[in-house]
Amino acid sequence: MSTGGESITPEGLEALKAELAELEGPKRREIADRIQRARELGDLKENAEYHQAKDDQAHLETRIAVLVERLRNAVVTEISTDDGAVGFGATVKLVDADKGREQTWTLVGAAEADVSAGKLSVESPVAQAIIGRKLGETVTVQTPRGARQLRIASIGT
Repeated sequence: MSTGGESITPEGLEALKAELAELEGPKRREIADRIQRARELGDLKENAEYHQAKDDQAHLETRIAVLVERLRNAVVTEISTDDGAVGFGATVKLVDADKGREQTWTLVGAAEADVSAGKLSVESPVAQAIIGRKLGETVTVQTPRGARQLRIASIGT
């Protein structure tokens, strides 16, 4: 993992570029059109549509600035295929030793993390516990609900 920027998978970089293109193009034009239509309604002091569109514009520009900064700092990190050990970009199936419950995670950079999509930040406690470990190993992870024993059931890319 690189220390010069924010690690991101090649797919994550493409998704970041696509979101930025959507916001800078169609979304910006849509808000500009809304502001123009609201201006045509007259008095701007008491024009709720105008104020809402301006608020939306401010949120959009903030999001664009965040994405531009993330893109500037992004360091594409190739998926680790290091001798069968868990690494960046790996998809890992973990089995909770106590509950028998399985979870599958893809280890990604913090900016790409999306737990609902099965993308776990490499900075998370679970990821930190399993990075460098091999198939079949069991690790102990401290969570807010106490220690959990997780067994690495599969490692893929």
